[in-house]
Amino acid sequence: MNQVAPTVKPGKTQYSEHEAAVELGVSVEQLRILIRSHIAESDEDLNHIAVASFHPSDLLVLKLLASANSVPTPQGSAS
Repeated sequence: MNQVAPTVKPGKTQYSEHEAAVELGVSVEQLRILIRSHIAESDEDLNHIAVASFHPSDLLVLKLLASANSVPTPQGSAS
């Protein structure tokens, strides 16, 4: 069975943008694309992504979105 839930470190309650991308198994750019396409409502929201912190529940939702939509690889990047 394919594991959907990201591996969460015990006691870890917040993840940086980079840590969230690593936990989800995607690049930071792919994480930003995922957020841009499913979560951010405006360009102003996108400006706050890099300073955002993510909770384990956020990672679960992002993982579900990523697996449902197959996060696109940015053009020119190798998977």
